[in-house]
Amino acid sequence: MRVATALILLLAGCGRYEDFRLPAPKGELREAVWSWDPHPEPVIRRGPPGSFDSVDALNPSWDPLSGFSYSGWDGKVWRTGTARTSDGMRFEKSPAILIEPLAGTWEGSYIAANGASHGSIFFYQAGAPIPKIGRLDAGRQERAAAPVLEPGPRGAWDERGVGDPYIVHSDGKLYLYFLGQDRARRQRLGLAYSVDQGRTWVKYRKNPILELGEPGSFDETGLGEPAVWDQFGKWWMLYTGRDRREWRRTGLAVSTDGVHWSRVPNQPVMDVGPDGSWYSRVVCDPHVQPQPDGTVRVYFGGGDKPEPAENLNGQIGVGTLRPNRP
Repeated sequence: MRVATALILLLAGCGRYEDFRLPAPKGELREAVWSWDPHPEPVIRRGPPGSFDSVDALNPSWDPLSGFSYSGWDGKVWRTGTARTSDGMRFEKSPAILIEPLAGTWEGSYIAANGASHGSIFFYQAGAPIPKIGRLDAGRQERAAAPVLEPGPRGAWDERGVGDPYIVHSDGKLYLYFLGQDRARRQRLGLAYSVDQGRTWVKYRKNPILELGEPGSFDETGLGEPAVWDQFGKWWMLYTGRDRREWRRTGLAVSTDGVHWSRVPNQPVMDVGPDGSWYSRVVCDPHVQPQPDGTVRVYFGGGDKPEPAENLNGQIGVGTLRPNRP
């Protein structure tokens, strides 16, 4: 009986991992070199003292159905709030909190933020010291009692946490790009898919899909916050890279199958601003909105203090990635 039980558990565990790839990207295959044009001022600023986003406003996410959401830090707790806009440039914050951590549960009392939405379904990072990914169906007011994406087994690349979810919907499946952290505190990027609206996930067997940069590069100590879209017959990914000073910049990678990625180029495509600017040390948390004219609107987090997690003086900006033929 013990042998049979062990075998069942082993098979069940193996069922959580597969080899797969994303569907073929849309559009005619062509090369592109991207240029970055950021708006000079933040579009969402930190809130006043006592508000949920009084210290940091970061992690923007926008779904056509559910609207705009972002993470707020008040010095003690990360929560997720929402904002309204008619033109994508001027925002009105909502007084209501979309989601906050549930103390006494797996979520703890530190974070329920860094989220991504698919319609009314919201995926978010929670839990400490080992973060996991939860699921909220805001339309039905149903919050999963347990994480929908857990860290990997002992020794895995994501043994010590998963977070920073980003959703791609293609051919009836949800694909989840996420951060994973190992016991050496290395943060890299992975992929999973779901066929049941994100209630259960299957991880890519060969994760991580993107490794740390070379020594001395802008992403040598950590990767996170992926944002993925398809264009010009390819999959493109923006991601946050951290260097040894905890400065953060946004890099660009490209893939033909959504699984095998290469950096293009090995420099940040979205760099920090000049000294004295509101994003002089941190450019992070990209969220992409491809436009009909071929450009890509990018909402991003920025700050002027190079801290590893919070207290960045974080605010949210917007800019445009413009494709040019090489």
